[in-house]
Order: sequence, then C-alpha cells, then structure tokens
Amino acid sequence: MSKKILIIEDEPDVKNFLEQLFQDEGYDTVTASDGLEGLEKLSEGKPDLITLDLQMPKDTGTAFYRKMHHNNDFKDIPVIVISGIAGRHLAVRQPVAVFDKPIDKEELMRKVKETIG
Repeated sequence: MSKKILIIEDEPDVKNFLEQLFQDEGYDTVTASDGLEGLEKLSEGKPDLITLDLQMPKDTGTAFYRKMHHNNDFKDIPVIVISGIAGRHLAVRQPVAVFDKPIDKEELMRKVKETIG
C-alpha cells in the first residue's frame, strides 16, 4: 500500500508540480487549496505526510497547523513547510523540513523518503 501525502497549497502551478512529483515517485496524493479544505481532507483520511504552504487565502497554513496539532488523531503527522515568506521556520513547531520556493525537488524527495519511506 502506498503512502499518502496531503498537499496544502494555493498556487495551482506549485500544487500541480508537487502532485506530479510525488505521484511519479509512487505516492498517493490529496490536495487542498487552503487550511479549511486541508482540515476537511484530514477528516476524510489520515495522510502519512503533509506539505504545507503558509500564506493562503481563507485559512493560513499556520492556522491549519494549530488546529491540526490540537487533534490527537493528527498531531503526529509529519509536516514539511514549503513557503516563500520570511519567518516561516517559526510558524510551525518542529517541521520535518522547511523549503523555499522555488523548490529543490531532489532535496524535497530525499526528505520525504527519509521521513515516510
């Protein structure tokens, strides 16, 4: 059974890039365009990993993370922050990794495989 990655990203180009990258490596993907949709996707099925943009309309990545982290069923899911904003390393406590945009896809895949196999 393949591992599932939830991609929370509002930029269609970045979301499509990540989705294709992970699928090419054999992972199942689920996408959300903001934190609210991300929470809905969480309730539909627990992913093995989440990639999280921080600056999005409706509900920010930081707000999503706070809500997710308060739920015992989801708080242990590893999170990789992918964002172009300053101070992003402070927005999520103990992310697996923090990546700038544009994304170094080799480094990202190394970190994903290291985290969930």
